Amino acid sequence: MPEYPTALGASSRHTITLLGQDLANDVMGHVGFGELAFWLATQRRPTPHETRVFEAVLAALADHGFTPTAIVTRLTYLSAPDSVQGALAAGLLGGGSRFLGVTEDCGRFLHDVVVNAEALPTDDEGWDALARETVTAQREAKKLIPGLGHHVHKDGDPRTPRLFAIAAEEGLYGPHLSLFAAIGRVHPEILGKRLPLNGAGVCGAALADLGLPLELLRGFALLARTAGLIGQLAEELRHPVANDVFLSVDLNNRSVAPPIDELKSYGGSHHG
Repeated sequence: MPEYPTALGASSRHTITLLGQDLANDVMGHVGFGELAFWLATQRRPTPHETRVFEAVLAALADHGFTPTAIVTRLTYLSAPDSVQGALAAGLLGGGSRFLGVTEDCGRFLHDVVVNAEALPTDDEGWDALARETVTAQREAKKLIPGLGHHVHKDGDPRTPRLFAIAAEEGLYGPHLSLFAAIGRVHPEILGKRLPLNGAGVCGAALADLGLPLELLRGFALLARTAGLIGQLAEELRHPVANDVFLSVDLNNRSVAPPIDELKSYGGSHHG
C-alpha cells in the first residue's frame, strides 16, 4: 500500500494529530490562531517574539475600509446570499498587485536585493548607499518600487512606523526592514518626490525577516484579509450598503455609442 507522510493533520479512530501534537489536548486552548498559522507554514513553533510580529502583520492587513476586495465581497453576497464562501472567495480573488499582493511583491523585491548584495551593511549609512543603488536601478529600468506610495495615506501610512517599532522591540528588525527603511529615507533625492512606505510593503519586509516562505507571503495577506471580509459581511448584515452601491451604478449609467475608432479597429481584425 502507498504511504503519504505528512507532518500536518492526521486522524485515527480516537485521536487527531497536528504538527506532531495531540490536537485536542496540546493545541486547542493552548495555541493561538496566529501562532498556529505560523507553525503550520514553517513546521516549527514560533517564539513569542515572532508571534507578536506575525500577529501585528495580520492585524495590519485585516481590513482597510471599502477597498475593492471589501466591495466585491458585499456585492457578491447581495447577489448570492446563500453563498458566504462565494462572497469571501470573490474578495480574496481581488488580492493582487494593487491590493494585498504588494506584501509579497515587496518581500520578494527586498529579498532579491539582500541576497545579491556583496555584503550586508552594518549601519544606516551603508543601508542608505544600497538603497540609492536600488532606487536608481529601478528608476533607470522605469519600474516601480513595491511598497512605495499609497492612494490615501499621502503623508505617511500609520501602520508602517508601528510595525518597524514592534519588530525592533522584539529583536526582529532584520535586513529586509533595514533596506525598506533606507528606501524610505533616500528615494526623494532620486525620484524628486516623497512617497510614503505603505503598510502592505512593510508587512512584506517583516514577514521576509521572519524567514517565512516568499512564495506564501501573499497567502498570509489573504489569511489576514479573510478576517476583515468576514467583518465586512457581518456589518453588511447589520447595516447593508451593497444594494445602494449596486443601484448607484445601475441607475446612473449612461448609454453611449462606441467610439468610431474602436469600431474601425474591430472591423480590421477579422480574418476570412
